[in-house]
Amino acid sequence: MNTIESVPKGKRNNGWFFALLCLGVFVVYLDSTIVNVALPELQRSFGIGMEGLQWVVDGYAIAFACLLLSAGTIGDIVGHKRVFTIGMIGFTVFSICCGLSETIEWLIVSRFLQGTFGALLIPSSLAFIRHMYEDASARARAIGIWAGLGGLALAVGPLAGGWLVEAFEWESVFWINVPIGAVVVIVMLLANRETVRNAKRKLDAPGQLLFIATIGTLAYALIQGHSFGWGSYAIVGCFLTSGLLLVLFLLWESRVKEPLLPLQLFRIPAFAVACLVNFLGFFGFFAVVFLMTLYFQNVNGLSPMEAGVRFLSLNVSIMLASVIGSSLASRVRPIVMIPAGLVIMGACLFWLMMIAPDTPYVQYVGALAGIGVGISFAGSSATVALMSSVPLQWAGTASGVSNTSRQVSAVLGVALSGTFVSERLRHSTATMATGFKDSRVASLFTDGMYDTFLLAAIACFFAAVVAFALLASVARRQKQAVVAAKAVEQ
Repeated sequence: MNTIESVPKGKRNNGWFFALLCLGVFVVYLDSTIVNVALPELQRSFGIGMEGLQWVVDGYAIAFACLLLSAGTIGDIVGHKRVFTIGMIGFTVFSICCGLSETIEWLIVSRFLQGTFGALLIPSSLAFIRHMYEDASARARAIGIWAGLGGLALAVGPLAGGWLVEAFEWESVFWINVPIGAVVVIVMLLANRETVRNAKRKLDAPGQLLFIATIGTLAYALIQGHSFGWGSYAIVGCFLTSGLLLVLFLLWESRVKEPLLPLQLFRIPAFAVACLVNFLGFFGFFAVVFLMTLYFQNVNGLSPMEAGVRFLSLNVSIMLASVIGSSLASRVRPIVMIPAGLVIMGACLFWLMMIAPDTPYVQYVGALAGIGVGISFAGSSATVALMSSVPLQWAGTASGVSNTSRQVSAVLGVALSGTFVSERLRHSTATMATGFKDSRVASLFTDGMYDTFLLAAIACFFAAVVAFALLASVARRQKQAVVAAKAVEQ
């Protein structure tokens, strides 16, 4: 049955607990990008190419994406405090394992497990916020700050990673999580906080396995396609298998009594728009962070710290836009803010397509800043609209689904980025593993960036149009309902 344990309400001071939740979310999102600046160092240390680098990044993202759906449900069943605490403990332990890795295989497995536990924190933290703030305006501000800090962590990663790698070697990007994780766990264990629990809910294990298999086979095909050959039986078989598994997953979810992914949630326009923004918008963001990190260090020959500094334009814009966006999200309608943010981001991705091996930073610094503004505005508004529109009992599940779409986008963004670059380099006698001193390799790498940014820009514009259309249809229905109600009164 449903139970309630010390639900934070009324006059209780939620500030310190909200800060604790945000700190946990911050460090988990930080690990999505902090490792990127260490990729060239990992490449030299382990002697790996593009595929190995992709697995280091996507290993975390795949596990993170696949487990988010179950994380929301588990939190709804057993309580989000328990799930958040367990997630933080596991995340910290496997951060230590990453730092102790002596082989690339050890590192990739540790990244998978790190992402698995990290996934437990996101839906639980957002569900907590949904329960903590009953006032719509206060909740909107809190969610906006939460979303902004998540985006800020993604952008701060390269700068923090650059400083750590240059000062303490690549292992330090994982050791930094340990003291933060320890503080969060200790305070969380001492906190007398919990959310509404629904003990009758059941975990959809078959659906979870189908979803993992779907995303896993798709990512494997995209990352390994260059090595095996796109027409090989293995790769074609993986693509076909992924498609079949997706169909089976949707069929199962439409029939099971308590689905992992409640398809009826997509009937809520704000929910569908939030998933769309997270999937198509963040595809470009993750592609930019992954490729520009390699571009700065391998093509421009910058140090990790210098590469991190180049990302300051993105970092600062996200920081400022997150603060502004969290305030605007409660006052400016999503039908305005979401499409505007996506259009800004799409335009800046087109701007980045001008980059060549010798392009001065000053010529595209504005594009990086614009991407931060666009994704912050669209993401903050979409998250607030989502959490204000779903029923309270579905808060954990809805947040899990929404964030899953973002993490699946990260998986595909990194996988497709590497694929485009690898395809451009395929006909060259040199590769990333042999270096970028050959101008042909540097040029082919930037051509691969061009392909990726073009696809990401088109995705942003498409998402802007669809989001506007969905939200406009809701506005029309609401207006018609008001007119009909007035007609009845008269």
